[in-house]
Amino acid sequence: MSSCLLALDERIIAMAHISVVIPFYRAEDCVDELYRRLKESIETITEDFEIILVEDCGGDRSWPKIEALCQQDKRVKAVQFSRNFGQHYGITAGLDLCDGDWVVVMDCDLQDRPEEIPRLYEKAQEGFDVVLAERADRQDRFLKILTSRLFFRVFNFLSDLKYNGDVGNFRIISRRVVDAIRPIREQLRFFGGMVEWAGFPTTSIPVKHAARFAGTSTYTLRKMLNLSLHFIVAYSDKPLRLSVYLGFLISSLSFLIGGFYLVQKFVYGIPVEGWTSLIVSLYFLGGLIIAILGLVGIYIGKIFDEVKKRPLYIIAERRNFSDDT
Repeated sequence: MSSCLLALDERIIAMAHISVVIPFYRAEDCVDELYRRLKESIETITEDFEIILVEDCGGDRSWPKIEALCQQDKRVKAVQFSRNFGQHYGITAGLDLCDGDWVVVMDCDLQDRPEEIPRLYEKAQEGFDVVLAERADRQDRFLKILTSRLFFRVFNFLSDLKYNGDVGNFRIISRRVVDAIRPIREQLRFFGGMVEWAGFPTTSIPVKHAARFAGTSTYTLRKMLNLSLHFIVAYSDKPLRLSVYLGFLISSLSFLIGGFYLVQKFVYGIPVEGWTSLIVSLYFLGGLIIAILGLVGIYIGKIFDEVKKRPLYIIAERRNFSDDT
């Protein structure tokens, strides 16, 4: 009986069709090594796989190298955007084009180790639709780790999600998760947040996090702060609600302080003084009002972007897809 079950498991593994989606940006030196390690790793699971590389117009020689891979192995499929759209738009394009029963999403710089894919797939077979790669001993700069963890604490508080800050894009998801998040066409893209929001059975496993294989990270502190603001606005209106609470709190404190001064004036005859505190209070409230109006303006701007209904990305070149001419 056990031998029959083992044979059935092997048959299921052999039939699995796996897609690997990788957004590519300024990583020309990683192309060949990434392909070699991916191929070796996935072939331990199945021969039936596809690797979808989405080149995000980084301006280096990534695309010619990717084209050469596509000629060498038809299981490597690739698209190039018409301009730089961003990492999460690259993931979106890959998910739109993939047809695997299971889909692995990972970064291109080999900090996400391809050798961990069989472990992610094995864990998924226990009944999970999403298996996250939780980075142990992260090989990033201290400032990047610190700001990342701080952001996700704030993000979880404002969005009411429980996103693990030690998890990046690296994960494996089932076909039904892909089908569930494909219709989400919001302009502000956050792949991890969409998967978390979908709510399918999820688990995580610790994986070894590698140093970047070549080159340097293109994520500056300014870019990370901008992305953080976009993600928070995309997934939460809590900042607006907090600004209302703050307004009520300041009004209540002002009422109490005003009552205190009136008692001093009419009961004890103490004159009300303090022009300095008055001016400081006016500047404080004026700055607060302007900040809240700016916050409202950000949300209105995002609404404006959404109602235009522009495509999320534009593909300039495609390689090895069945409907390519």
